[in-house]
Amino acid sequence: MAGFGQVRYFSSSVARPVAKLIKPPIQVYGVEGRYATALFSAASKQKNLDQVEQDLGRVASLIKDPKMSSIVMNPHVKRSVKQAAFSDALGKAKVSAITINLINVLAENGRLTLTPDVIGAFSKMMSAHRGEVTCSVTTAQPLDDANLTELKVALNGFLAKGETIKLETKCDPAILGGMIVSIGDKYVDMSTKTKVQKLTKLIRDT
Repeated sequence: MAGFGQVRYFSSSVARPVAKLIKPPIQVYGVEGRYATALFSAASKQKNLDQVEQDLGRVASLIKDPKMSSIVMNPHVKRSVKQAAFSDALGKAKVSAITINLINVLAENGRLTLTPDVIGAFSKMMSAHRGEVTCSVTTAQPLDDANLTELKVALNGFLAKGETIKLETKCDPAILGGMIVSIGDKYVDMSTKTKVQKLTKLIRDT
């Protein structure tokens, strides 16, 4: 619980006066969700959500750099060394004080390796904040433009007023055909592979 206490400290220390935590539009569970929630609250209070989202894009790019990654993601490197390296890079990237505060708290708690997960959690919150509904569609072969347009029209039927689709398409030849659709809390498996498995089970059980 010490880590969570630090998250609560972070959320209140970057916004004065101390006010009630502003909850994001969706809840993301896990340690990364706690840090992202604290960040969302702090950025909301300072009306700085868009800036922080841009900052985290820069942070994500920094982490992908092999030299930086070899320091930040290495469990054998001291926390102070990681924090110093990251702080120097963030200073050059000119990110906001809220974002620097987040990285410092992650460093102090030995949680810098969670940075990509925290960024991912914050991104989900921002998508929900904008009314975006993430939809993941997996097909055996890439969809052509006509099928993609038809699919988007069908998916829009699941949306509430003011919501928009954020479509992510993936290819997985293992499903053989059909598609697997995940939208919000709904999951539909219409893959050929699953149909074959159900048919095989039916034949075995008869």
